[in-house]
Amino acid sequence: QLQVVESGGGLVEAGDSLRLSCEASGRIFSIYAMNWFRQAPGKEREFVALITWSGSSTLYADSVKGRFTISRDNAKNSVFLQMNNLKPEDSAVYYCAADFEGGDGQGRSWGRGTQVTVSS
Repeated sequence: QLQVVESGGGLVEAGDSLRLSCEASGRIFSIYAMNWFRQAPGKEREFVALITWSGSSTLYADSVKGRFTISRDNAKNSVFLQMNNLKPEDSAVYYCAADFEGGDGQGRSWGRGTQVTVSS
């Protein structure tokens, strides 16, 4: 089993920064990438950022490129999302997801999410 738990959400003002954390536990050795997604009320869940477990590659949604930075600390089995210059449209529940290789093939393990609210 592989579990991920997010933390670090909160209420901030436009222009502020926030850092989300995601800690993985369990079958860590099976992880090959970590993702952040977000879902605003009434909208579909959307991709935000990805980092390979080796840290060699990252990928960002156009909407956050230049403002958000994804990083990882393998020693702590953790991934972080540094969010700068936050905008009201960044308000959403942010989910961490671990992509892994298992006996049945590839899979994705989701966290329960952490709320980010940006006031104007």
